[in-house]
Amino acid sequence: MDHVNHTGTQSFILVGFATTGTLRPLAFLGTLCIYLLTLAGNLFIIVLVRADSGLSTPMYFFISVLSFLELWYVSTTVPTLLHTLLHGHLPISSAVCFVQLYVFHSLGMTECYLLGVMALDRYLAICRPLHYHALMSRQVRLRLAGATWVAGFSAALVPASLTATLPFCLKEVAHYFCDLGPLMRLACVDTGWNVQVHIVVIGIINACNLVLILGLYGGILRAVLKLPSAASCAKAFSTCSSHVTVVALFFGSAFIVYVGPPKSRPEGADKLIALVYTFLTPFLNPIIYTLRNKEVREAVRRVTQRIRALSKGT
Repeated sequence: MDHVNHTGTQSFILVGFATTGTLRPLAFLGTLCIYLLTLAGNLFIIVLVRADSGLSTPMYFFISVLSFLELWYVSTTVPTLLHTLLHGHLPISSAVCFVQLYVFHSLGMTECYLLGVMALDRYLAICRPLHYHALMSRQVRLRLAGATWVAGFSAALVPASLTATLPFCLKEVAHYFCDLGPLMRLACVDTGWNVQVHIVVIGIINACNLVLILGLYGGILRAVLKLPSAASCAKAFSTCSSHVTVVALFFGSAFIVYVGPPKSRPEGADKLIALVYTFLTPFLNPIIYTLRNKEVREAVRRVTQRIRALSKGT
């Protein structure tokens, strides 16, 4: 069929998870609680890094940038998830849908690049300790952080624009937010070429960043195994384990949804897998980076003492 023979739909209907009876308010309240905790946890990291000079290091700078990104990430998809859980569906204009699609994938690709930069930071800290602070100066950190955002928002233009130009004959999106796969299933034309382009663009970006991260951690592993004491090895592994956990969650779910063959997944599986990187990972990031981190606990203690001293002084 030809594109000119069809008129684009002006709106879509998001259909999330089917919940009925008493399960609907429970699912809504549970999701809302986790959403608020996610916002609070990531905001807590940003404020703590800014408030405590002991955390003014490149590693915590990038962690705070990741938390800032996660705030926007969950705010892009979870509100629509909450609405569909409560009401069963959500009418949304095509313009808003395509903006959500673009912003969501821009943030996702930005996180992909950012995780690579964070791996580079750990590599330099462990393998080049004498030159680390010179190589990761404040100016360099700001440029690297800015570059991840520019690269992420630029890369997302290709899949988002290709999807937005498709002619759509159906309106019901089988997802709780506007994503590539569910939208392309509503098109009036064959989207095989679009799928291939999306897999190539998203796959190459994810694969290149993952190879970079694995290579950097290979270098870290070799350097750590040469350390003279077990205590030094344990400390080095501790600083990297949190990042490795986040990388595994993010890239594992992203490859399954956007790079793996869609026909091999059962219907509705995309929505469940999407919960990992749109909902679970942003919720777990503050826990992963703070609860197991002695430096963060010490920073919380110092900030708490300062607040108490200020309150007593007034």
